Amino acid sequence: MLMTALLLPALFSCNQQQSSRQTDRQESPADSISTDSLYTLVQERTFQYFWDGAEPNSGLARERFHVDGVYPQNDKHIVTSGGGGFGVMAILVGIERGFITREEGRQRLEKIVRFLETADRFHGAWPHWWNGETGKVKPFSPKDDGGDLVETSFMLQGLLCVRQYFKDGTAEEKELAGRIDRLWKEVDFNWYRNGKNVLYWHWSPDHAWAMNFPVHGYNECLIMYVLAASSPTHGVPAAVYHEGWARNGAINATTTQFGYTLHLKHNGAEKYGGPLFWAHYSFLGLDPRGLKDKYANYWEENTNQVLINRAWCVENPNGFKGYGPGSWGLTSSYSVKGYAGHAPGPGRDLGVISPTAALSSMPYTPEYSQQAMRHWYETLRDKVWGPYGFYDAFSETDNWFPRRYLAIDQGPIVVMMENHRTGLLWNLFMSCPEIQAGLKKLGFASPHLK
Repeated sequence: MLMTALLLPALFSCNQQQSSRQTDRQESPADSISTDSLYTLVQERTFQYFWDGAEPNSGLARERFHVDGVYPQNDKHIVTSGGGGFGVMAILVGIERGFITREEGRQRLEKIVRFLETADRFHGAWPHWWNGETGKVKPFSPKDDGGDLVETSFMLQGLLCVRQYFKDGTAEEKELAGRIDRLWKEVDFNWYRNGKNVLYWHWSPDHAWAMNFPVHGYNECLIMYVLAASSPTHGVPAAVYHEGWARNGAINATTTQFGYTLHLKHNGAEKYGGPLFWAHYSFLGLDPRGLKDKYANYWEENTNQVLINRAWCVENPNGFKGYGPGSWGLTSSYSVKGYAGHAPGPGRDLGVISPTAALSSMPYTPEYSQQAMRHWYETLRDKVWGPYGFYDAFSETDNWFPRRYLAIDQGPIVVMMENHRTGLLWNLFMSCPEIQAGLKKLGFASPHLK
């Protein structure tokens, strides 16, 4: 899609209508802004991706946004279920932070829920992508044109937070919460077992189970199994988690790097841990603080994964330019040649830093994440900072600073920074009675469990 120069000012004009408080923060000299103000500025700018930058008909986050206006696959109207789920959580942050009013947030969330009620679904599960104008599925790949249970789970994680936020409110808010409750109960997790004790990522009415992707841990998909066990209408037995996700205990494998130990076998990245979004996506709502089962202590696992990732960047065995204590974080993002799952280890680190990796790790490594945030804002500002916060990725080695955003990377920044500051989304999600029952069913311990 080509976005003309005429459209760009129109898209950003609403930024000028924000409060004087925001303008003051944006204009503060880099060396004078307080840490708290910088936190809020980063959250507010990033939140705008899901507010001003949303696709207008659906209200959902666009899959991507390129500031230069040039898009692949003519996808101006393509919206995403997973990134959109992160976006509804970001809207709650926007309400709490005063970026928008509660009523503005409710109205936008109503638009989103209305779209979700009428858009393509497959045994209750949404696809990875839709056309936001029509609600029709846009294939993610030739055979991936049906339900995507992982991306659906990311959306449900967000919607359940919204339900909890509004359930005791006004009549309009209670109605919104009730509609979300129906959407949640209509997702048929049992169908996505394909008759086995494991959950499958995809199903298509045209290609059935041809994608053939049973989801085994450990990766970003823990939330899907928690939701499947928690569903009050289509819940799966605990054996699906223990035999499918945990592979009868084969999920455990110990590795120690830079003095930090991982106890879970990170699929495809066992030595140093996977891309950092594995410590983020499932834990936007699922509170890792004190969360344990017989396989892992998830706070320790996630924190150690982040510390290994940072230590790799600080040691910088490949000698990439710019790496160090002020610039670290490897995760899946745009890359110099397309898209890549950046992670520590030979062949996985391509010299590309993804700001979402460190920023979304704020709960685990607050001082180190703040150090990176301030360095990028103060030192690289114009190269890495734009209308919706920090751009998706950059490489000083290749002098590559694309002005691009991805919904699924922007959302965790807003949410995890808020979880660090107030625990907002963690407290909402963990307050769901179904989630508490599901976690107990799977043998989890958590301070939230009553």
